[in-house]
Amino acid sequence: MILSRRDIPPRVAFALEAAGVHPLLARLLAARGVRSVDEIDASASRLLAPELLAGASDAARLLADAIDAGQRIVVVADYDCDGATACAVAMRGLALLGAPRAALGYVVPDRARHGYGLTPAVVDLAVPLAAALLVTVDNGIASHAGVAHARMLGMKVLVTDHHLPAAGQPLPAADVIVDPSQPGCSVPSKALAGVGVMFYVLLATRAELRARGRFDAATQPRLEALLDLVALGTVADVVRLDANNRRLVALGLKRMRAGLVQPGVAALFGVAGRTATRASAFDLGFALGPRLNAAGRLADMTLGIECLLTDDAARAASLAQQLDAINRERREVESGMREQAERALDALLAGLDDAPPALALYDAGFHEGVVGIVAGRVKDRLHRPTFVFARGASGELKGSGRSIAGFHLRDALDLVAKREPGLLLRFGGHAMAAGCTLAGDAVQAVAAFDAALRRVAAEWLDQATLARTLRTDGPLAPDWFNVETVTLIEQQVWGQGFEPPLFCDEVQVLQQRLVGERHLKLRLRHAGTLREAIWFNRIEPLPERTRLAYRLALDEWNGQQRLQMVVEAAAS
Repeated sequence: MILSRRDIPPRVAFALEAAGVHPLLARLLAARGVRSVDEIDASASRLLAPELLAGASDAARLLADAIDAGQRIVVVADYDCDGATACAVAMRGLALLGAPRAALGYVVPDRARHGYGLTPAVVDLAVPLAAALLVTVDNGIASHAGVAHARMLGMKVLVTDHHLPAAGQPLPAADVIVDPSQPGCSVPSKALAGVGVMFYVLLATRAELRARGRFDAATQPRLEALLDLVALGTVADVVRLDANNRRLVALGLKRMRAGLVQPGVAALFGVAGRTATRASAFDLGFALGPRLNAAGRLADMTLGIECLLTDDAARAASLAQQLDAINRERREVESGMREQAERALDALLAGLDDAPPALALYDAGFHEGVVGIVAGRVKDRLHRPTFVFARGASGELKGSGRSIAGFHLRDALDLVAKREPGLLLRFGGHAMAAGCTLAGDAVQAVAAFDAALRRVAAEWLDQATLARTLRTDGPLAPDWFNVETVTLIEQQVWGQGFEPPLFCDEVQVLQQRLVGERHLKLRLRHAGTLREAIWFNRIEPLPERTRLAYRLALDEWNGQQRLQMVVEAAAS
């Protein structure tokens, strides 16, 4: 592991500090590209205007017409946390804007039976609901057949999505498309999650209804009540936290800390053993998000959506408990798959000096619901773009991939599809995460895909990119090694593209032992002071003197709090 220090523009850090930002925070923000205090202003007035999002005004007119006419609006959800929160935002938001509850419905694909997106089979699910208007959330930008099928049945279609459209192909023939990634959209925040896109469509619809005289600025519905859901979906989908996304998340966290949350969100905090009044982005990404995602991976995301839609606290608690149980099952399935993947990796790497530039894994026993998680674990271990495949319930071979910086996974799939015609039935995704479905015999298809992906990786990646480098914020001064610093850090919004602070210091290892058979508990001497530290999922001992990259955290036990270094890496 190579530990490198982030560049800190001194003038910027000084300017931020002069504007009243805490000296340590000024240094951390400057290292992440923040250039003025305006960028960290989380006021709602600083959010980008809805009309900047191409298609939002047209979508607003379409939705306003449907609301005025009392037409049946059916939301087509997705089976991950972003899709579930986007569905809940759409359903709750449209009701706030005047759509009768009886005129609103939703459908969500089953991962195993329907696959991803607005397929003709998913459209057929909306037929019994007498849908006049379909509104996709977090999907639809590549759903040509589904959109055409819906239009043939007389339904209007509004696509709201954030995924990349297929390169070189026309967009689906929907009535309106709102997607920051579509050609011609110049919105400054291209990183909006699906839930963020839907929230912006609601803002535009509110403005349209206000212009029609439905209400005025004083009496208009308060859509900020949905920001807890927007924050949850944005963080859980691991989209880049640009300035606008950070504001959305910060506004949502502010409401959570004030106790202003949907009953389902409160219930998820409860089963996760977290407290909403101390909510952080970490809680959303690693405690609440996985519990919602588990439903889509192993069961039916209807469970998660109903948890977010109910206003009954008791029902929300019951649904959250079911989600928690499914998440425990997901962890067991994932653990078994990870062990299988580790054995396959050990066999693959035996006798090799280095790992291949990319790889694909398949086992007949893999579960399609957790292939993405396992791909991420393998990617983290090897620092290589990784795909993991499983045979789906429909019989198709489905894969999910995770990538490293410098390797755009969806673009790589596009090149593989061009070079190997007929191998990929479908594909899509982002730079860092993507999915595909393969045709043919499983072993042969995965082998062909693996070879093609390695070829692309060999062309695109150099040794510098393949080297595992971790950027840190350098040493943490002893004066800042306190509870106040932890609180200062936790009050900020960190995540993808705006990584949480990671400090790096030389230490002396005084004691080390394993706890829970898999975690390394450490007693260190740091800057002349004794420190407690832990390195999760690390069993190999450390040398007496080493350089560690760590986060500063509070360890709570039996009502007592103490500072702890949570180790992420050691210098190689």
